[in-house]
Amino acid sequence: MGRPRHWDPTGDRHGGTPTYPWRMAPRGLFTRHQLRERGLRPGGQDVAAQIMWRSRRSQTGVRVAYLYRLDRAKPVRPMTPAKAAALANANRARRTCPTCPTCGQDAGYVLPAHLDSCLTCADTMPAAA
Repeated sequence: MGRPRHWDPTGDRHGGTPTYPWRMAPRGLFTRHQLRERGLRPGGQDVAAQIMWRSRRSQTGVRVAYLYRLDRAKPVRPMTPAKAAALANANRARRTCPTCPTCGQDAGYVLPAHLDSCLTCADTMPAAA
């Protein structure tokens, strides 16, 4: 068996960025999601490497995840009261039905973007011709 398809640890084929196949990245490199699970963030560092894998979800047929060095990661900044309030307001707006003044209530779920209303209001609206 030959070398894996996306094996390019020197970055010669991928613009200077070391590239590894799925689940074959060296130790000490993590995605943003993996850093967040550890309470860390990239902290302004450049991408250290990338993982590439075949995917039918992507139009190009290949998906990429960027990797960052754990030893250069910084702790996540704490949530301030102002940020928490702004986030709560934004989430409330995503749950509030804007279509009719009688409803205008918190639906308890994020409203579907294609309906732009709660499911109850969408069911009672006349069908578009």
